[in-house]
Amino acid sequence: GTMGDCDRLVDISSIPTSTLVTELQRRLKCARAPEKRVVLIGPPGAGKGTQAPKIAKEYCICRLATGDMLRAAVASSTPLGLKAKKAMDAGALVEDDLVIDILKENIRQPRCSRGFVLDGFPRTITQARKLDEMLAQSNKKLDAAIELKIGEKSIVERISGRLIHRRSGRTYHPKFNPPRKPGIDDITGDRLIHRSDDNPALFRKRHETYQTLTAPVTGYYKNQRKLGIVNGDQPVRSVFSDICKVINGFTSK
Repeated sequence: GTMGDCDRLVDISSIPTSTLVTELQRRLKCARAPEKRVVLIGPPGAGKGTQAPKIAKEYCICRLATGDMLRAAVASSTPLGLKAKKAMDAGALVEDDLVIDILKENIRQPRCSRGFVLDGFPRTITQARKLDEMLAQSNKKLDAAIELKIGEKSIVERISGRLIHRRSGRTYHPKFNPPRKPGIDDITGDRLIHRSDDNPALFRKRHETYQTLTAPVTGYYKNQRKLGIVNGDQPVRSVFSDICKVINGFTSK
């Protein structure tokens, strides 16, 4: 490390060899990984929050969740963040161009150098177009759009029990994706919380908004021949395996 880094040096001598080897293998694999840019579409509760971090890890790309990005921008009080805060405080939707600008700032981070998985954006055809335009400015393009399909009954069952780790956005479910210790985040040991908009009435409203605004986005990507549909009504591992098949299928062409 550089001078002044002494307080941040980590003693890795006590870390098990197998853990170190696995991490080295991951880094070597990532150093050779091709770039991938993916969007994840699906109704609230379809499993986007569970699958996006897995995709990010598997393909050495960054996970960008619109909600987290906006909250981080607001917390850091950047000019963009202050603009977003104004809209959010007024209970208004943050306008597309602002979200795109915040997205652009995030994509420039080193952790996003190999690409990204977008979770919760684009939500409208206009946003999908703006995303394409933004990527085209730096001669990049989206590789695949994945739609997680799931029945409304399953969603209500999933949503009502959902637990969230506030700082990271990691999601759990007592039945479908339980934490190792009940009510506790696997990685940090923090307590998990219920999200206030996860109650059935509010959820139905979110679902209707999804049907009217976001469902048409799948048509936009279908026309571009970038849409892959994955059945979200199966165990987390099977969903992930199907997602990987879709991404690999689109990017090997």
